[in-house]
Parts: sequence; C-alpha cells; structure tokens
Amino acid sequence: MSEWRKDPFTERWTIVAPERAGRPYEFGEGEETRCPFCEGMETLTPPEVFSIRRDGTMENQPGWFVRVFPNKYPALQRDIPFWSMEDGFHRAMSGFGVHEVIVETPHHAVDFSELPEEQIVRVLTAYRERLRHFAGERELRYGLIFKNQGVEAGASMSHAHSQFVATPVIPQAVCAELQSAKAFYSQRGKCLFCTLLEQERKKFARIVFESEHFVALVPYAARLPFEVVVFPVHHSATFLEETRLEDLAQTLRRVLQSVRECSGGSAFNFVLHSVPYHAQSEEHRSYHWHFEILPSFPRMAGFEWGSGFSINVLPPEEAASRLRLCLGFQEGE
Repeated sequence: MSEWRKDPFTERWTIVAPERAGRPYEFGEGEETRCPFCEGMETLTPPEVFSIRRDGTMENQPGWFVRVFPNKYPALQRDIPFWSMEDGFHRAMSGFGVHEVIVETPHHAVDFSELPEEQIVRVLTAYRERLRHFAGERELRYGLIFKNQGVEAGASMSHAHSQFVATPVIPQAVCAELQSAKAFYSQRGKCLFCTLLEQERKKFARIVFESEHFVALVPYAARLPFEVVVFPVHHSATFLEETRLEDLAQTLRRVLQSVRECSGGSAFNFVLHSVPYHAQSEEHRSYHWHFEILPSFPRMAGFEWGSGFSINVLPPEEAASRLRLCLGFQEGE
C-alpha cells in the first residue's frame, strides 16, 4: 500500500507506491494484442466513473468517446484508512488521494495532436469535469491533469490517454508559482501572469501562436528546447470554470503539431496547472491557469540532479521562431 513520505531537508514529498511496479508495459517486444483501452475491451479495466457517450449507450459498454476509470495500478488510493506518523525528523502519511485514467479516444490512436478538434474538446471537457468532481472534498487540496505520450515521456501504454491525480498536498512546482504570484500581487496589485503576457505579446520574440482567447509562448527561462506554455489571454485562475474549449482545442492541436515537427519526435509530457482547491480570494486574483508542454529531450543528468538547474541548448527566442515557422504564424495575425 502506498504512502507519502516527507524529506526533512528539502520538505519535498515522495509517494512510495510498490503497486506501480506491476503496471503493464505495452511498447516494443511483447506488445499486447488486446489493448484494454480500446472500445470493446471495457471489461479489462475498472468500472468507469465518467464518460462522454453516444446517446442510448450504457456505461462500461461500447459507444463512448472519452472514458475515465480508476487507475488499476494507482500511486494513490481514496478508499484506504488515513493515518499519519511523525518519528523524530521523519513524517509520513497514508497514500490517500485519487488516481484516474482518461482514455482520449475509443480507437487505438497514439498521437494526441492527430485527434480531431471535436474529440479534443471532449477530452478537455473530461479534464474539467474530473477536476470539478473533487473540488469540494476537504481532504484534497490539488487536482493535477497530466499526459505522458511515448515511451521516452514515461508512458507504459501506447493508446492515447491522460491521467488525473488529486492529492492532499499542493505540488511544490505549484507552490513556487503561487508564492511568486502572491508576492507580485501584494507589491503591484495585479496578476503576475497577466502582466508578463502583456509584455511578451508586445515584444513577440517568444510568442508561438495566438488565438482569440489563448496565447502560446516559449518561456523566457525555458528548461527544454521547444517547451511551450499555453495561457488564457484574459485573467482566469481556475480551469474549473473554462468554457472556451473549442478555441483551446484548436490552439493545443496546432501547437503540439508544431512541437512534434520541430523537435523531430512525438513524445512529450503536458501538465495542467490550475489554482488549488479551496484557494483564497487573493490566490484567485493573482494566479493564472496554464498548460505546460514539455517535449521529451534528455533532461536529467548529474549536473541537473546535483544543482537543480536546467541547461537548455536552444535559445527560447530561436525555438519560438522555429515553431512559428512550422505554424505559419506571423506577428499581427
């Protein structure tokens, strides 16, 4: 059974989850002939907890467009007794949380960017609804959507899917963003993300793509070649209230296609950062939800592990220029 353990030096939490070692590995030799994520194989997965379906079809049967079910090999579990322990410097608690699989298509498609836009809208709807579903639970503090596409990105199944994890702890990466955003807001009285977007759109050097409601850019201190972040143009702290899913689907699809073309591979990770559950009003005023797209390049060697620094071999401005060229996007469009 999994458990949370806290490092006394860095205050970083680790999930110790022996159950994850048993998950299937579907790439390369020994690839399964029956994919449990394909339509018609519903009995091979846990019962669904959410789906978007054709009218008149029944749950756990064919006829779905997007299907969500508990992860069969979860890092965290909701139905376990809660316990916590402190022993001198060491702190731990039971592996409480939620871990779900979001199957993005009934067909054995591999690349998210090749899905039709209407299907990506359905996937984004599933993201929003699963985040909403757990927002009122007092014990859960954060809901994270993430995707691993390709073996290099950590995927064990090739069928297009994402994952949802809800945790009783706010992730360190989100805590760092919240801290910077709150400090800026307390000093300037406005959102750090909105202010940065205004500046980036004026300078344009790192802009990749803009639609009516969303902007994609390469971060000033990008960790990887062709790393891209997608923001709503106007202030919005939480993805739970997002309704402009058609525009977002088109933006994500086009940006991911350009990242694939420029990076020379289809493997990537993306994560969705939204304001935490039970956030205070100041956090809603100062934070801005966003997708982070991270192509799979070799990223962690001795220097990175030892220092916490990243080394990016491609200047962000050049990466943005190449991505714009792939998209055919120019300033003023």
